[in-house]
Amino acid sequence: MATVIIPTPLRKFTGNSAKINVSGNDVSEIIANLVHQYPDVQKHLLDPSGSVRSFINVFVDEDDIRNLQYNHTHVETRSVISIVPAIAGGNLI
Repeated sequence: MATVIIPTPLRKFTGNSAKINVSGNDVSEIIANLVHQYPDVQKHLLDPSGSVRSFINVFVDEDDIRNLQYNHTHVETRSVISIVPAIAGGNLI
């Protein structure tokens, strides 16, 4: 099973778990299984069409899936999938 790193804002929907082991062969299966296991995370992670929201970045190990095969990016059993919400706002000095 791959390990999914849950960002702090979404942990309240995963029983405060920071890391969750999820099975799947690619990113789409991992996300589908994560949402099946924790349904409340779906509206924060996926848009109405079922795609990962544009402001959510997903990494397999250290590679952004946007530079790979997006949701079809292969996942190994030892892979670490990081869900990273974009951060905006603040003032630059």
